[in-house]
Amino acid sequence: MKKTSTYLLFFFFLLIQSVNAQTKTDNGINGNFTNTPFSQFVKEIESQSPYYFYYDAVQLDSFKVTLQVTNLPIQKVLEQVFSDTEFKFSIDAQKRIYIAQDRLIITRLPAGLFDSTPSEKTDATAYDIPDEEREERLLSASENKLYEIGVKTYKLKEGNATISGYVRNAKTGEQIIGAAVYLESPQIGVVTDALGHYSITLPKGKHLLRIKNIGMRDTRRQVMVYSDGKLDIEMLESVVALKEVKVQADRDVNVAGTQMGLEKLSIKTMKQIPTAFGETDLLRVVLTLPGVKSVGESSTGLNVRGGSTSQNLILFDDATVYNPAHLFGFFSAFNPDVIKDVELYKSNIPSKFGGRLSSVLDITGRDGNKKKFVGSGGIGLITSRLALEGPIVKDKSSFILGGRSTYSNWVLKALENPNFNKSSASFYDINAHISHEINEKNSIYLTAYLSNDRFRLFGDTLYTYRNILGSLKWKHTFNTKLYGVFSGAYSQYQYAIRGEQTPTTAFDLNFAIYQANLKADFTYLLTDKHTLEFGASTIRYKLNPGSYTPYGEGSLVIPDVMANEQAQESAIHIGDKFEVSPRLLITAGIRFSVFNYLGPKTVNTYATGYPIETGYMTGTKTYDAGKIIQTYGGPEYRLSARYMLSADMSLKASYNTLRQYIHLITNTTVVSPTDIWKLSDSYLKPQLGSQYSLGLYKNLRGSTIEVSVEGYYKDIRNFLDYKNGDSLILNHHIETAVINTRGKAYGVELMVKKMSGKLNGWVSYTYSRSLLRAEDRSSSDAPNDGNYYPSNYDKPHDFTLIGNYKFSHRFSTSLNFTYSTGRPYTPPIGKYILEGTERVFYAERNKYRIPDYYRVDFSMNIEGNHKVKKLAHSSWTLAVYNVLGRKNPYSVYFITKGGSVNGYQLSIFGRPIPTVTYNFRF
Repeated sequence: MKKTSTYLLFFFFLLIQSVNAQTKTDNGINGNFTNTPFSQFVKEIESQSPYYFYYDAVQLDSFKVTLQVTNLPIQKVLEQVFSDTEFKFSIDAQKRIYIAQDRLIITRLPAGLFDSTPSEKTDATAYDIPDEEREERLLSASENKLYEIGVKTYKLKEGNATISGYVRNAKTGEQIIGAAVYLESPQIGVVTDALGHYSITLPKGKHLLRIKNIGMRDTRRQVMVYSDGKLDIEMLESVVALKEVKVQADRDVNVAGTQMGLEKLSIKTMKQIPTAFGETDLLRVVLTLPGVKSVGESSTGLNVRGGSTSQNLILFDDATVYNPAHLFGFFSAFNPDVIKDVELYKSNIPSKFGGRLSSVLDITGRDGNKKKFVGSGGIGLITSRLALEGPIVKDKSSFILGGRSTYSNWVLKALENPNFNKSSASFYDINAHISHEINEKNSIYLTAYLSNDRFRLFGDTLYTYRNILGSLKWKHTFNTKLYGVFSGAYSQYQYAIRGEQTPTTAFDLNFAIYQANLKADFTYLLTDKHTLEFGASTIRYKLNPGSYTPYGEGSLVIPDVMANEQAQESAIHIGDKFEVSPRLLITAGIRFSVFNYLGPKTVNTYATGYPIETGYMTGTKTYDAGKIIQTYGGPEYRLSARYMLSADMSLKASYNTLRQYIHLITNTTVVSPTDIWKLSDSYLKPQLGSQYSLGLYKNLRGSTIEVSVEGYYKDIRNFLDYKNGDSLILNHHIETAVINTRGKAYGVELMVKKMSGKLNGWVSYTYSRSLLRAEDRSSSDAPNDGNYYPSNYDKPHDFTLIGNYKFSHRFSTSLNFTYSTGRPYTPPIGKYILEGTERVFYAERNKYRIPDYYRVDFSMNIEGNHKVKKLAHSSWTLAVYNVLGRKNPYSVYFITKGGSVNGYQLSIFGRPIPTVTYNFRF
């Protein structure tokens, strides 16, 4: 009986193991065996066939094989080997051979074992397993199953092997970004990339892999690693009473990773932050992070660590976004229902990114549900949205289609002011995404985006602007250690201003920028201590700097059209993540970029040795199409290090240099549709930047609380500021209207995050300065006599509190408090008479500040009942923006009346704004 139990347990253990696809052929056995030990005989058979042996080595330790065979089936070979012995053998459908003494192991269950049906008295609902329970059972089976990775051998060889694959959502089939895949002992771990892919190198043998991610249930996989192989992992969504807020991919990455200045946000986190009009706003949430500021209430322009809004690279599925806002900044341009993940790099920007000095905001859209057709949306007082998604080929390809629009005109019509109630405003955006898994090694992703805005001020001037984006990505896995992502993207941003109040002066003003780029990025696991990332990219720019044309037959406007600009920016990069020791981890990289300013173009020339001013202009020089007018280029260095002071505390340092070849020409403080982008040319040099960072990171209470302190210093060169009194729009000598400045920015960022529990959120404080001065300090156009002056976005103190409290599954509240120093401005401080004309005398540039800013927002989220089977799952969001009704000044301006100069403060939201939004999903 004891032997019977042993064999049954042995048999059961073998049945639950997974089987890898075999690459060996089954063409018959060849060999000449003379008194060969049975273990050696097994090795020879396994080496030339797809069969594997399972037996008790003690029972066969003295068994010898003497046999000569040529192209003989395995069945016949074993019959000869075990003839006239007490040993029996069995072969199952997966080519596994079981050998036992005096017993025959049955490899098949009896026919008809599962054919019986429940009687009429049986409760049929017992067999109607809900999807959630079925997923739970599948997860449990996956966690208890032993996965054999690679080509199985009789004897385990020493060394390492690499496992790669995708981590997916078990319910929707979408790839999961930022999932941590790791071993606890030895401490080895990786994080999935933007396409949900991972590669991890482990010692050969048996291990327990653990997998974690934001909003997903922790899971594990038992693996037996023989050689390189593939393992895809599915995770279930976390449905718990305590809703979590996490800003990092896993709970230890802030301490253990080398990346500094990186913030990650999930859509679940973003949906908890109160906003002005009740809709989740990606950029508003990003503004709550340390080191990220905005100059005004209605602006979605980001000023990151003392940089301008133009120094941020904003990517949506690898396509560049030039204007990320709707309605002049009241709404961000991204539909929350189609967003999966957001990463903000404030320092130590990876070498695969380039072209901007301050930050990279990398936004990844969702792939869509690969299991079933679903939808989601919301209806608010001003905007509504809808997203539909589902499989094209189940478990292989999916689509997601999202749309959003506004009906805000009724608000404007309700205003008592006759100037405002003649205004109108509208926008819409459309997202489409398709993903398809061709096979295990190839996947493609297609994204398209269109947005359009119309705004008519006082019934007079019509503003329109639009974004058109598209990207195509192909991911190819060469082997378990090497994979590449090849992508192409197209971006287009246009704006137009139409003035039609007076027919004789009616006009159209237009601007456009077009960008097409190609890139290839590769990741190669060189060894278990070295991970290489390398690749190449190229960008083609085409700009229409502006055209001013008459509108209507009666217009007397004289046309003025700026000449187009073209350029090519190319780069190669390579980086290495090197584990020097368990405590010390170093990431080093270099990016080399080249920029060519191209014809056709007519370039102004100026007298040598004199200032670049219209008075010293000597003529022009014409270049043919494709001719290189000016070339810039050079290396960009990336270096970071992490040293573990203890298991939950680390010290990090980083240094990086960057180049930016495109400039934003503006004399406003916010992102405006009338801003003009300008390429570097013979006179406007590329912007150069370098940043030094140092940080201390500590986790408390089992990593449920994160504490971090980061300090930084930035040096910026060739940043363009405007000259007093010069026009920037339709300026054919733009190089004469701007000055090159040198900037410096420095600061300290403190952050405390509580990641779980009924009460969660974060508190951050930032002290920072952003200062500029003219490169030519002796120039008469140098502001502040050539000394440093605050930039328009210099706001030394910034404090933010985000708090969420979960009362139950169905009811939660959120509170947002923010305070910041008022931004600088330049007021008139006197008047003087020059050549018989009265003129205004202004103070030094940005010497004064508008009043400090603070605001409190509050929201409540009420979920519907949590029945599994219902037509639609719904929730209500009730929010109040600016609870205290503070009239925070957006700007200060001055008007001359009756010979006196009067100052005024403009407030965008001077009273509490309540909103109600109905959200649904089906």
